[in-house]
Amino acid sequence: MNFKPLNNESLLVSYAQKASVSRGRLFDEQESAHRSAFQRDRDRIIHTSAFRRLQFKTQVFVNHEGDHFRNRLTHTIEVAQIARTLSKALGLNEELAESLALSHDLGHTPFGHCGEDVLNQCLSDIGGFEHNAQSLKIVTKLERRYADFDGLNLTWEALEGLVKHNGPLIDAAGNPTKKYQKNGVPHYVNEFCREFDLEIDKYSNLEAQVAACADDVAYNNHDIDDGLRAGLFAFEDLYDLPIFGDVLREVKNEYADISSTRQMHEANRRLIGLMVEDILRNTQKNVDKFNIQTPTDVHNAPQTIGNFSTEILAAIKSLQAFLMENMYRSKSVVKERVVAAQIIEDLFETYLKSPENLPQDWQIDFDAVATEVSKRKIGDFIAGMTDRYAITEHQRLFASTPQMR
Repeated sequence: MNFKPLNNESLLVSYAQKASVSRGRLFDEQESAHRSAFQRDRDRIIHTSAFRRLQFKTQVFVNHEGDHFRNRLTHTIEVAQIARTLSKALGLNEELAESLALSHDLGHTPFGHCGEDVLNQCLSDIGGFEHNAQSLKIVTKLERRYADFDGLNLTWEALEGLVKHNGPLIDAAGNPTKKYQKNGVPHYVNEFCREFDLEIDKYSNLEAQVAACADDVAYNNHDIDDGLRAGLFAFEDLYDLPIFGDVLREVKNEYADISSTRQMHEANRRLIGLMVEDILRNTQKNVDKFNIQTPTDVHNAPQTIGNFSTEILAAIKSLQAFLMENMYRSKSVVKERVVAAQIIEDLFETYLKSPENLPQDWQIDFDAVATEVSKRKIGDFIAGMTDRYAITEHQRLFASTPQMR
């Protein structure tokens, strides 16, 4: 019996990415009889080891802090849900947006952004470390699940969205943009683009842009939830924040007699809805403003098409300043960052001096390769660790391991 994938492309807007006209994969493959190219991308991501490891990687609070705090996996699932909602409402390709949401954090290190900062420092003499570039490396090289090629062999659209979801990496003249101005475009991105050009001087597809917005919606709201749960601040401390404070005060007044936990869930629900509606309005406004008709129009636009309004962006900026002061720099979180930094620094230095401590399948002849190759190999290994594996590995190699609590 022959099965054909359900084709809903006729329901998509003209500027949505369509699997039937994908630019293809680096390595040619026979198409699936019952799944679109973007469905296959999504499925391949879900079945990776890197995706499973997200369950034990820090979002803000280290994994052992409590069962109800977010980790990288629960965050990723929330982002995927919001990305699909946005894409469906805008007439975009839900499957591609979901693939991008599910893969956007694959390159994160153990212990959250602290781990990334430390690895970046350890590798500073060879270009540093950046989690978006590491995500690309995972899906194109480090995952080895197929007999014919390294990586997952994702479509061009999935790869360019993964790399450029926050905007172009270089300008038209080839100069690095935004955060890449200091250290340049990551080594691996340049290396891969020589083989499969991802056009890093242009904007990503719109599905990637709304997935990036979904990331902002998810983490800003769940950080409020997790911060309140951890007792780092109270409802009332947020009242002066624009928009966010208004919603929290509104819920507190309307439902004064229910528990604070339920109040938070209600506020969280309203805030997510408010932000989603803002993205939908502002994105459609930009589509009309720049007369977006095709995916090429999205790539060549003078700015991001999928984004928040200036009002919501200002509110997010105020919220992030509050969270930085009251959560990310809180005494308990900072203590964990100090311990996490020591663990990663110790592991890196030990593997570099004594590479025989690496697992057998990660060992190479370090004496026969350049120091840069050795360091990148070690960086890849550490970046793939979960929080608990990093702690366990430190305990194996050192007489004393600092405590997170």
